[in-house]
Amino acid sequence: MKILMVHNAYQEAGGEDEVFRSEKRLLESFGHRVVTYLRSNDELQNISPFQQIAAVPRTVWSSESRRRFAQVLDASTPDVVHIHNTFLVISPSIYSVCSDRKVPVVQTLHNFRLLCPGSSFYRDGHVCEECVDHGLLRSLRYGCFRESRAATSVVAVMLASHRKLDTWQRFVSRFITLTEFSRQKFIASGFSAQKIVVKPNFVDVDPGEREGRGEYALFVGRLHKNKGVHILLDAWSRLPGECELQIVGDGPEREVLEAQARQLNLSKVTFRGRLPRQEVIAALKNARFTVMPSTWYETFGMCIAESFACGTPVICSRLGAMAEIVADHRTGLHFNPGDAQDLADKVNWAWTHPTETQQMGRAARQEFESRFTPEKNYSQLIQIYEETVNTHARPAKHATPDTSAELSRTWDPGPLPTDI
Repeated sequence: MKILMVHNAYQEAGGEDEVFRSEKRLLESFGHRVVTYLRSNDELQNISPFQQIAAVPRTVWSSESRRRFAQVLDASTPDVVHIHNTFLVISPSIYSVCSDRKVPVVQTLHNFRLLCPGSSFYRDGHVCEECVDHGLLRSLRYGCFRESRAATSVVAVMLASHRKLDTWQRFVSRFITLTEFSRQKFIASGFSAQKIVVKPNFVDVDPGEREGRGEYALFVGRLHKNKGVHILLDAWSRLPGECELQIVGDGPEREVLEAQARQLNLSKVTFRGRLPRQEVIAALKNARFTVMPSTWYETFGMCIAESFACGTPVICSRLGAMAEIVADHRTGLHFNPGDAQDLADKVNWAWTHPTETQQMGRAARQEFESRFTPEKNYSQLIQIYEETVNTHARPAKHATPDTSAELSRTWDPGPLPTDI
């Protein structure tokens, strides 16, 4: 099968970028031809303020991106197009090209961008779904994208425009969500249940199961407010025993968190910073359990899958995808989101019950083998492609719908100026 994979990389590399690369490698390892249309928001980094203003409408509709994509599509003649992200540079203008060429589209919904301009259902330290319940104007009130009302307005207009055009419902044959939790969120927001299937992410290379019971607790992730590390430190200050905590990762909150640890006299807490992947895996294997204290939904959480691959159980917030992936008292423990005392109680129990924790680790490894290996993921992904191709409605060839053409005339001012 020939697949055209589409992805708009972010300026700050994240999990979506790695999933795109991993799925490409996976498909190629099974003999499929994979062509990519890859662009990056770095393209907007070194342009003048005037060019930045001129580029705003292209978030809604980019004729330049549509032309580039059409050339790649015509040259590659794929069986299916798999879109991971079109935000910001690519824009949704490419969907109708696939319809014109009668090529089915699969799209992975890595986050909640199509429902929430901020993409995360998270605001001011708590879960927020006001744009679903009350409309996109709520995002303008709070400046949910990049903490800017102006930037948020661009995203909100993009979403509102393509909802009016019904772009995603008309031009996408199949959506992939990473969990059933995410699937239900999209269905509740009006997406067709028949079009959405669940396929989790996977661990690209099996690290092998750990030996021993583990010597410390571990957090791995970006040090951002929504990761709940401040709650984790609060919980550590409440522990009755001597339990070591290692924190792997970096981010904007690191200095604040290190200051909090010093203020609480947490001598057993070590900030290790960002580590190479091999060292992260080694840390996971040597941990008794990992902790995910996130205060937002987490659309998947690769740390959970990697912990499971190492045979390490996970203590996580009873929230969103985390609570779905981690089975309470089987592959880990749940605690009430934001509740430092409840987290401290669960950590203390796990630390003082090493036999039970090891049993949960073995169950976590079994969960990895049944759900998160490359082989399991490939069988799911190729089945989605085949079913999509076989059931794809092939309408009569037609030009871009009038509404799309009108949007192009209204929002796309043409190529970026190069002489400014």
